[in-house]
Amino acid sequence: MKYLYLFLFSFLTFSHSFSQSYMVKGKVLEYGKQDPIPYANILLLSTSDSSQVYGTISEMDGEFEIGNVREGNYLFKIQYLGYRNYFRTILVNSNLDLGTLSIQEEATSLGEVVVSTRRSTGTQKSDTTMYNADAFKTMKDASAQVLIEKLPGVVSEGGSLQAQGENIAQILVDGKPFFGTDVQAALQNLPAEVIQSIEIFDQKSEKAQLSGFDDGVRLKTINIITKPNRRKGQFGKATAGLGTDDRYLMGASINAFDEDQRITFTGLSNNVNMLNYSSDANTQANSRPQEGIVTTNILGLNYSDLWGEKIKVAGSYTYSKRENVGIVSRFRDFVTTDDSNQEYSETSRDVRVNNQHRANLRLEYNPDERNRILYIPRFSAEASSENSSFLGETTDGLNLINQVDNLKTGQYQEYDLFNRLIYGHKFKKAGRSITFRGLLHNGWDNDESDRKARNIYYEGDGQRTENIDQRTTRERQGNRWEAGIAFTEAVGKNGQFELEYEIGNRGNNSDQLVFNVEGGDFEQGNMMLDTALSNAFQSDYLTQEFEVGYQYSNEKLRIQTEVQYQDANLDNKQEFPQAFDLNRKFTAVLPTVRFEYKFTPTTNIQLDFDTRTDEPQVRQLQPVIDNTNPLQLRTGNPELDQSYTKEFRLRFRSQNPDTDKSWFLFTRSAFVSNFISNSTFIAGEATEIQDGIILEKGSQLNRPVNLDGYWDVRSWLSYGMPLDFIKSKLNLNAGASITKRPGQVNDQIGFNNSQRFNAGFSVNSSISDQIDFNIWARSSFNNVENTLNSNLNNKFFQQLFRVNFNWIIWEGFIYRLDLNHQINSGLSAGFDNNFSLINMSLGKKIFKNQRGEVSIMVYDLLGQNANVRRNITETFIEDIQTNVLQQYFMVSFTYNLRRFSKGMDEDTYNELYQNN
Repeated sequence: MKYLYLFLFSFLTFSHSFSQSYMVKGKVLEYGKQDPIPYANILLLSTSDSSQVYGTISEMDGEFEIGNVREGNYLFKIQYLGYRNYFRTILVNSNLDLGTLSIQEEATSLGEVVVSTRRSTGTQKSDTTMYNADAFKTMKDASAQVLIEKLPGVVSEGGSLQAQGENIAQILVDGKPFFGTDVQAALQNLPAEVIQSIEIFDQKSEKAQLSGFDDGVRLKTINIITKPNRRKGQFGKATAGLGTDDRYLMGASINAFDEDQRITFTGLSNNVNMLNYSSDANTQANSRPQEGIVTTNILGLNYSDLWGEKIKVAGSYTYSKRENVGIVSRFRDFVTTDDSNQEYSETSRDVRVNNQHRANLRLEYNPDERNRILYIPRFSAEASSENSSFLGETTDGLNLINQVDNLKTGQYQEYDLFNRLIYGHKFKKAGRSITFRGLLHNGWDNDESDRKARNIYYEGDGQRTENIDQRTTRERQGNRWEAGIAFTEAVGKNGQFELEYEIGNRGNNSDQLVFNVEGGDFEQGNMMLDTALSNAFQSDYLTQEFEVGYQYSNEKLRIQTEVQYQDANLDNKQEFPQAFDLNRKFTAVLPTVRFEYKFTPTTNIQLDFDTRTDEPQVRQLQPVIDNTNPLQLRTGNPELDQSYTKEFRLRFRSQNPDTDKSWFLFTRSAFVSNFISNSTFIAGEATEIQDGIILEKGSQLNRPVNLDGYWDVRSWLSYGMPLDFIKSKLNLNAGASITKRPGQVNDQIGFNNSQRFNAGFSVNSSISDQIDFNIWARSSFNNVENTLNSNLNNKFFQQLFRVNFNWIIWEGFIYRLDLNHQINSGLSAGFDNNFSLINMSLGKKIFKNQRGEVSIMVYDLLGQNANVRRNITETFIEDIQTNVLQQYFMVSFTYNLRRFSKGMDEDTYNELYQNN
């Protein structure tokens, strides 16, 4: 480590030597309208060979500034997506203000000659990828999600929307939060036609934004920039539909924008598995889960505004009621310590009703340019009910070992209150700042459930039956608080030093009481406390962290190193049935190194090395038997240690605005010591595991343990290019992951080694607003090897293919198709389902400017819809098949509201809603 610091010191000392330099600034506006042009490329080129010397990108207000420009003559260039390039020769021998500069649209008529070029789709600035929305054609009434899914490197993976290989965590609109972290609601509540441009970037933490010192906390974020003439008015849509089998859909999304003040209302009621409002009932987007039959009712409100000149406010509230009827078939192949088999099959039915209130707020107060106060509260309240049953059987591959028939009803309540407060102050000296932050988080759970189970244990030629009638109550209370202070100081022209201290505690109280109900009469029967299954447990995890760091950055290079010393104390107390107090103390040194280099303004590479510790959760610590499934008992382990992770990340981004070709590469590797894994004890005969608790032959006890040897490597590569001959975009992607996961079975440690390789492509049209299609395909090959039992070695393959097609045929008649095809190979018997899900509709645009649409649609035309997936853990491989929504027909009516201020451009308005 000392050699690393010596190298950094020598490198930075050398880098401080520089010649006389100046600043070039100005502002870019649209010719004729005087609207600011954000995210235009501002370049200083060599006058000898036109190679790029310096560069930047204009801000939201069109202003730009290039620092550290050496004296000399340059060719000044402005390049913006879809506009004519602006050139000018300049001499830099002092700070230079170019004033206001105007650029024109790219297509210009010269007599009978029209000069036009393909509109560039995007560009790259550091870790921010920017796209011009006009370069991606969509239907007139498409949602923001339709547009976002056309962007290079954006895919739908496992029910989540991903960009550049990482899950999108939040959506911003003009830099302000929109529906919190509910990505699907945000994208469905905004029409594509109001979007001017889109940014994809890794948003730094609030602390890092205040201090300017990167702490490594990132959220993959999409910022949607709206068109200036769409920021004042009311717009949205509403839908009502009735279908066969009593299917129905009613929903609305209304936006009222008045420059900085934005209010969005959304409502939804349906029983066709829509979790967020979308007027296109064809779509199989992430907002329509393929598990169970879901009835959803939602009311939502989003608000953002500027209160005066110093206060920014953004918040949202959502109420939802969901009922999910799930029917699941499950098959597990367990890891054993020899070549013998233990297999478990289960069929279950679960009806859950969930009522949830969720609210969040963000208040930012900037009394002056040097001070900033940020307050972020969140609240949620949830009440749910369960009515479930399952039948499970364990075999050795041929013969039954045991069987359980279980019925359960339950009522559950959960409350959560979160508060974060941050204050940042910048001193007059550049680079000097101080940041204070505090956090308070409280949560409460109250559960009560009744269970009737009938267990059968097969012994030789006979069998033994056990009946269970139990009532379980659980009360949990969690309290978490943190306080921290960080100080930064400029070191030289390009360096910054940080000193930080943080203290925090996570406390949890968890009480479980299990009562045996006499005679199975839950109304009047006597209740006897079962002390073997009951427990009162408390856990406190107190940490103190000291950190010192240094950051150096210039126009092309940023390098940062930090070292954190962590002192942690884990105190576990049990008050019932037997009292004990177990105190654990941990210390750790956590180094971090970050490196970023900009080859050009549109090409950069980032390398990160991070270390962290993760404490065990209360459910993993509490030593109480959970017999939810009497054949597979679970318990906690109060002797668990914290895990220690070393993580490496690489990101490479390159976007060529001239050719519209882009490269994205993301690689992540993690190595974990003291990984919190699972230990399974499979009883070869009836075994007493605790006073009064017998583990019958073939049954299991699962318990978390710390094991070494876990590592995981994942990579993702994407290449995008235009297909000019069909006015479309092609995106190729490939990925690989290799995981080594330790597990323990009957005190023997083994490893599940899995490899996954995938490749895919997508073709997204940008032809016109009359025709739109998206073709998407992905293939994945998976190989699993187990070191304890080679019988579990397995290879399986999955192919996914999707076509989404929309076409305005003639005179307002519109045809929509959504086709999904899936091939599964190598799964357990009965799970190799290949199926096609085809949804289509025919609609007619009506009313003035065709704002209304009447359509008839069919869901699952071929009647083949299915849902199959595979899960791999350290102790078993599992295949699951769930019930899904089946074929129905629906007639629906949709109305699009568009009412913008009178000051908007009339030609633009008519262009959006011209008669076909």
